[in-house]
Amino acid sequence: MKRILVIEDQPQMRRNLLVILQHEGYLAEGAVNGRVGVEMAVANPPDLILCDIMMPELNGYEVLDALRSDDVTSGIPFIFLTAKGEREDQRAGMDCGADDYLTKPMMREELLGAISARLKKQEQQIARLKERMAAMKLQPQFTSPAPLEKSGLTAREAEVLFWVAQGKANADVSAILGLSVLTVKKHLCHIFEKLGVESRHAATVWALETLSQE
Repeated sequence: MKRILVIEDQPQMRRNLLVILQHEGYLAEGAVNGRVGVEMAVANPPDLILCDIMMPELNGYEVLDALRSDDVTSGIPFIFLTAKGEREDQRAGMDCGADDYLTKPMMREELLGAISARLKKQEQQIARLKERMAAMKLQPQFTSPAPLEKSGLTAREAEVLFWVAQGKANADVSAILGLSVLTVKKHLCHIFEKLGVESRHAATVWALETLSQE
């Protein structure tokens, strides 16, 4: 059963969403604000997150930034929910790394269709990565991060990815390179952008392929 976290500060809207999702067979949970939503997502990562934008304590953009910067939650499909329908607001949401953007009030079919599409895409991406890893039989050479300075990565970004590709968590990379965990997270965001990937797993595959060619 797929788990969906609904981060919405309006009680009635939150209840309505939870009822719809539960009726469709999802295991749905609600968070009363952005801060609580981040805590719940990190403690028990859901399969997908629906999140309002205008909220107290942490707004939707801040929630997304926090989740995308955490190893545990960075790859979770994320859909913004907001009453704002202007094009610039939608663009801002997508630029922040959201997977979709729904304007309230949305039709039930629109909501369920967006959720189904994102969950299916996530499953397909995971399956492709597993197949790719199994077929490649990679033999990466972990002698130097220099080969990773392809696709425009800086020397420091290459170092970060070099250790991530070896299975190191952000805290480990921080200790090895003498950086703060926040700086490591920022480097990873830049790496994802430069490589055109959406997750830590995809960046790792790219790194392993590159290091295997040397």
